[in-house]
Amino acid sequence: MRYNAGHSRCRFLTDELDRYVDWVRVCPEIEIGLGAPRPTIRLRTDGHLVGKEGTPDHTAAMHALADERLPGLADLDGYVLKSRSPSCALHGVPRYASGDDGERTDGQPVDRRGRGLFASRLTEEFPLLPVEEDGRLNDSGLREHFVERIFAGARLREFLDSDWKPGDLVAFHSRHKLQILAHDPVRYRESGRIVAQAGVRPHADLAADYRAVFLAAFATRAGRGRNVNALHHVLGPMSDRLNGSRRHGIVEAIEDYRQGRAPLSVPIALLRHNAEGEDHAYLADQTFLEPFPADLPLRHHL
Repeated sequence: MRYNAGHSRCRFLTDELDRYVDWVRVCPEIEIGLGAPRPTIRLRTDGHLVGKEGTPDHTAAMHALADERLPGLADLDGYVLKSRSPSCALHGVPRYASGDDGERTDGQPVDRRGRGLFASRLTEEFPLLPVEEDGRLNDSGLREHFVERIFAGARLREFLDSDWKPGDLVAFHSRHKLQILAHDPVRYRESGRIVAQAGVRPHADLAADYRAVFLAAFATRAGRGRNVNALHHVLGPMSDRLNGSRRHGIVEAIEDYRQGRAPLSVPIALLRHNAEGEDHAYLADQTFLEPFPADLPLRHHL
């Protein structure tokens, strides 16, 4: 709930993503007792969170809340933050003078480079957690990347929580290889080296190292060029099974995507259809072809 007791609903979150996630509601300002509506609070350059006139100071209360709440959020697959909030925003929070020499004292922000106090604690505690602001999710590319990360992370969490064997890790990684490649070729190779040690290294160490590299790989947004590379990696192994017309149609769709004339969903749909039609199990099972539920309105932007 906003400080003025209103809301700024993100319809993608409430009408689309809501069907596939379990929300954990956190409102730090409400939880430290500020209520709604509530007086304006500000972030200062010294890191304090204060009322508009400089008092009261809510910094200690917000840190105490973070100490209490963050351990219970360790299993989250993603976190949506409130834009422009001095407690929760990820980017661009106005910071006001703390009274130090050289800072402006005319009531205007010193800069707009702040991060909300609770958001800072969250990202420090969970540096690999996918986090995004609600307002930024209106950007189709940022929205797609965020959703891809949370579903990849959820699959990994469920896998590592299972009674997995070394061969299971090999199979899990095999399904994700092309999706990882599209995001981070360096960590693609690094994750492969970790998986090659399955059955040799201690279970817990192997899991910790793979988790860190896997999540870090997905933190890098897949660009058009890397997606094109992954698309060709899908096409290559089944190319000999396709007649000239079908192969040409896929190549043309990939080129249209590369040139910005078609969305990623077009070559993806063709590749998935042909992989399934040719009973190419390895390709049909690649998460790159379906990284999240197909009915989410993603991968359709140019």
